[in-house]
Amino acid sequence: MPEPVPGRRARCIAVGTGLPERRLTNLDMERMVDTTDQWIVERTGVRERRLVAPGQTLSQLAETAGRDCLERAGVAATELDGIIIATITGDYVMPATANLVQHRLGATKAWGFDLLNACNGFVTALSTATAFIESGRARRILVIGGDVMSTVVDYTDRNTCILFGDGAGAVLVEAGPDDGNGVLGFEMHSDGSSAEELIIPASGSARPKTPEALAAKEQYLKQNGKVVFQHAVRRMAEVAESLMHTLKLTSADIDLLVPHQANVRIIEPTARRLGLPMERVVVNIDRVANTTGATIPLALADAEADGRLRQGSRVMLAAFGGGLAWGACYLRWGR
Repeated sequence: MPEPVPGRRARCIAVGTGLPERRLTNLDMERMVDTTDQWIVERTGVRERRLVAPGQTLSQLAETAGRDCLERAGVAATELDGIIIATITGDYVMPATANLVQHRLGATKAWGFDLLNACNGFVTALSTATAFIESGRARRILVIGGDVMSTVVDYTDRNTCILFGDGAGAVLVEAGPDDGNGVLGFEMHSDGSSAEELIIPASGSARPKTPEALAAKEQYLKQNGKVVFQHAVRRMAEVAESLMHTLKLTSADIDLLVPHQANVRIIEPTARRLGLPMERVVVNIDRVANTTGATIPLALADAEADGRLRQGSRVMLAAFGGGLAWGACYLRWGR
């Protein structure tokens, strides 16, 4: 590992995506559960979501996203020091999906680990990579957010199945000078007292997947929608606003807000509270739904594709999800 080096800043220099080809539209959902396209669009903003093909895994989506990102950055996998994957739906509990991706990419010098923090996972992983790089303990880290939510969603529960999709996105983080582009600040919070409001009950040692648990469908995501929505509307705006205060920013200092894509009715009030018009907010929930750990990197990729994310763009990331956990990160994009 490199020795600690003062004066470093972690730069986000490239983004890549890994999306399955299969699309599940709201019209398809109408044939599966008691819902309508109009109801889903009005209450969530979702029009369609991507789903993996049979046998397609998170590690495959993450590998695709990682390769795309490295190619765009012009960086070889052998130049990576680490790989962090933010996910709640890894291929296995053990080994970590990051280890599988490390091998497939040929990142022979990189360590890897998974980070579990649900919808706030990508912001958490980016802050972790930033700490490694700013301390001088790493030069380049591939941060991947991804989930195969179709494996933990009950497609007979209309309150949850309409919300989620599958996908992965990757961002390459590398060391740069502390007076250039890069991560300028982040803020993280947790509140475990409300953990059971958004939970997959039979997913660990507290509730093993016994026949009784499986019969009760406890292997699927459960959500108290009203409570989670109220928390999300308040907390996502609060954490971004707090980070703006810490960094002495105004809305004029934000070129793009890239929020976690949970619900358009959460995104819009967050933008209003920060004083940002919607043209400065990245929204892709209509096409890919809530991909949990992947929403922010997938949104960054869309913003780059439409020309809104450029070298030097000032970007605020904000997320909220299970834990309950929420966070924000402010950065200037690129080298």
